[in-house]
Amino acid sequence: MRITALVTLAAAVLAFTDASPIARRPHPSGGHSVPLTRNANYKHNTRAQIAKLNKRYPGLQILAGSTGHVPLTDVSPDLEYYGTVAVGTPAQNFKLDFDTGSSDIWFPSSSCTTTACKAHNRFYSSRSTSYQADGRKWSIAYGDGSTASGILGSDLVNVGGISVRQTIGLATRESSQFGSSPEDGLFGLGFNTIESVSGVKTFLDNAIAAGALAQPVVSVFLPSERLFNGQGGEYLFGGIDSTKYTGSLTYVPVTQKGYWQILVQDASYNGVSLGQTSQGIVDTGTTLIIVGDAAAAAIHSNIPGSVNDPTNGWLVPCSASSSTANIGFKLGGVTFNVPVADLAYEDLGDGSGNCFSGVQGGQNGLWILGDVFIKNNYCVFSQTSSPSIGIAPLAV
Repeated sequence: MRITALVTLAAAVLAFTDASPIARRPHPSGGHSVPLTRNANYKHNTRAQIAKLNKRYPGLQILAGSTGHVPLTDVSPDLEYYGTVAVGTPAQNFKLDFDTGSSDIWFPSSSCTTTACKAHNRFYSSRSTSYQADGRKWSIAYGDGSTASGILGSDLVNVGGISVRQTIGLATRESSQFGSSPEDGLFGLGFNTIESVSGVKTFLDNAIAAGALAQPVVSVFLPSERLFNGQGGEYLFGGIDSTKYTGSLTYVPVTQKGYWQILVQDASYNGVSLGQTSQGIVDTGTTLIIVGDAAAAAIHSNIPGSVNDPTNGWLVPCSASSSTANIGFKLGGVTFNVPVADLAYEDLGDGSGNCFSGVQGGQNGLWILGDVFIKNNYCVFSQTSSPSIGIAPLAV
């Protein structure tokens, strides 16, 4: 690639620039030759050399991408996962829920005095020397009825060492649903077409444009309590960790940019097709798998004791947690499994022995493959010119 070649050449040139001239000698041409010798103490540091070139020639802007690793906390029982993000100068830290089903980055402003805001870390723009006011109004609403609103601002956002200037939503009001949440806010990883304010670029947009990422990807490993005791989860910005999965990644093309939308070619039970297909999204911000009513009925018809309760939705016997069966979703020609053991999501708590199922209905036309799917399959969200999601079974 031209950039790689340029960086290599630049580093080589600068390596010699750090050498020391010995003496001038007459040259047969009438000029003077200047012999060079290598500096024995020179240590190769490409990033430093590139930074020196960029400072000397501001119009050049040679870029060297990197990766950013964000460790995750699993909120029991695999309810949601959050990581720490640093914002501003000096940094103010926020626990954010990384969400491929939305695109805004937001958290409470110091001017927010609602109960929900005061229960979380709030951003003090006056304390950040890199903050820039925007002033546009901002608001967002989610499928569970929760809402937040406020103003936009701009500051440096650092995710695992990847730092870019980013437009952020500063909430001056939050609905009560956020009051009990362990996170301070959300970090949207969807496409900019679903930003709450038109024209705002996402963190991925800005990081890719700045050349801050080694690859235009975010890789996701969500650790379940069942398999990993909820430990070791990560979002890896700009890289792919091949130790986290088995086999090869299957890249499934995005059919519509906004959410990470793909075609679900089939649903199956223990390898037997259920004759169900739909468009769907892979959404880290949704806990369960939500499918159409017919698909939910087809799946649960294979699990003895399942019932569609009018109050609580689909329930399965908690004893299903020891099942060795699988449900599958065919994506890009490959079937990716979700153990029935993970459908026994949480005990109803009424002594019935029933659990809320990890698969629910009601999402006709656009299924949601949430964390119950993702915690069994490594997912790479690739934002190239032809975006796709790379998927492979987790290495267990």
